Amino acid sequence: MANNKKIKIGIVGGTGYTGVELLRLLSVHPNATLTAITSRGEAGMPVADMFPSLRGYVDLAFTDPATANLGDCDVVFFATPHGVAMRQAEALLEAKVKVIDLAADFRLQDTAVFEKWYKMPHSCPAVLREAVYGIPELYREQIKSAQVIGNPGCYPTTVLLGLAPLLEQGLIDFSAPIVADSKSGVSGAGRKAEVATLFAEASDNMKAYGVSGHRHHPEIHAQLVQLAGNDVQFIFVPHLIPMIRGMLSTLYVKLSNNAKSADLQQLYEQRYQHERFVDVLPAGVLPETRSVRGSNQIRIALHQHAGTDYLTLVVVQDNLVKGAAGQAVQNMNIMFGLPETAGLEVVPLLP
Repeated sequence: MANNKKIKIGIVGGTGYTGVELLRLLSVHPNATLTAITSRGEAGMPVADMFPSLRGYVDLAFTDPATANLGDCDVVFFATPHGVAMRQAEALLEAKVKVIDLAADFRLQDTAVFEKWYKMPHSCPAVLREAVYGIPELYREQIKSAQVIGNPGCYPTTVLLGLAPLLEQGLIDFSAPIVADSKSGVSGAGRKAEVATLFAEASDNMKAYGVSGHRHHPEIHAQLVQLAGNDVQFIFVPHLIPMIRGMLSTLYVKLSNNAKSADLQQLYEQRYQHERFVDVLPAGVLPETRSVRGSNQIRIALHQHAGTDYLTLVVVQDNLVKGAAGQAVQNMNIMFGLPETAGLEVVPLLP
């Protein structure tokens, strides 16, 4: 039976890459009614004038956040810089509006860690304590009743879904660090004027960054500890690669003794067999970023190194979809009792 429930949606910060990706997905979502899209700088401009791809799909204009009646919405997405959602969350919750934040305000439960990495005080720790970390494949039951979702970072999604089956079964030897070598397209840096992301700077070039410390490191580490039930050593090195969208994480782990008799390929296939958006590739097949472009799909491959105790995992996703807006929509679907795939059955683009 079709679910005809209509959800009134507000988007705060609709002019960035995650904002337009939310608009792309929600404009054709069978249960979504776009109600308010805010932008302080572009108030009054038709959304389709800024994003011609949405002409014929979105007929709203941007509204000033100061005058937008977000309290009339059922859910508000924050596609904003860090610190914006926590300033507005309490008022929205009082108005019975659910909140999905695509920034970091509700990802880290330890406020001291948040304040260290984001250089700002956390203004609503009580709301933070009630927030759910929004990876459906890990926390679906908690998401169902959540009022506030901290939508995960893009890098953490690849690392955590790549490692979860091993962590859940206690198959990692923590005497050696978990290593994540991750690479992202330039859209991960956001839609802003910055020398490092100019075409002449980022094209035909590749570089590591955040090697001494990246904001996603504490987020990933906190979740690894929760999944493992142990403290873990974790090394994370992100890289910028010369493409617009796409993310690939290569993960290296030392296997525990009880993993040596396990069929790890079968473990992964069984763990994710009912997960529509997680594809475990056949043994010997490696994923490419273009195989997920524009979709909410994440693909995982395993390679066990003969004669060693080490396993390599390769994980790919579209950083703007499963790594951001698509996962946010997936969370919304769960929160409102909709089919989890609603609005997300998008075939990846090729070429």
